Amino acid sequence: MAVAGGTQFLNFDEVIAKAKVIEGMKVGDFGCGNQGYFAIPLAQAVGKTGLVYAVDIQKPVLEAVQNKAKLQGITNMEFVWANLEKVGSTGIPAASLDFELLANVLFQNSKKLEILKEASRLLKPGGRLMVVDWKKTGIPFGPPVNLRLDSSDVVKMSAEANLRFGEEMEVGSYFWGLILVKA
Repeated sequence: MAVAGGTQFLNFDEVIAKAKVIEGMKVGDFGCGNQGYFAIPLAQAVGKTGLVYAVDIQKPVLEAVQNKAKLQGITNMEFVWANLEKVGSTGIPAASLDFELLANVLFQNSKKLEILKEASRLLKPGGRLMVVDWKKTGIPFGPPVNLRLDSSDVVKMSAEANLRFGEEMEVGSYFWGLILVKA
């Protein structure tokens, strides 16, 4: 768990628990980041019969996560260099994933709907997408408030991507979390 000034920042363990990922699932961590905070625990949760796609637009980020996974003996991960703003860029087969995670990705991108459409394209019917992003509040760290989204904005956009609202959850003092389900 990361903390900022003694306050809970983003509770990674809680996010993983709320993902409800089980052995044998196929999972995508989109915008995995260089630490693999979610990709590595997700790979452990899906076990040897499952698979995690760690996806990022930055090759050095993917290399860092790949090295970390290798050091931990994790072999059930594939590393995908892709621009999530371009539908189809991941090369992952359509309707093949049970669960996907978009953590702190949407605020960084201008084509949010395209990202949601790519996530939807890859989910099996009934598959779940968890979106975690910064609350739209003024705090002295994190991205500028004007780049942050309200969770309600993501829910509205998700309908255009064939995703329906599942639930909203707390995942830390400065973040909101949503579960969206592919129709």
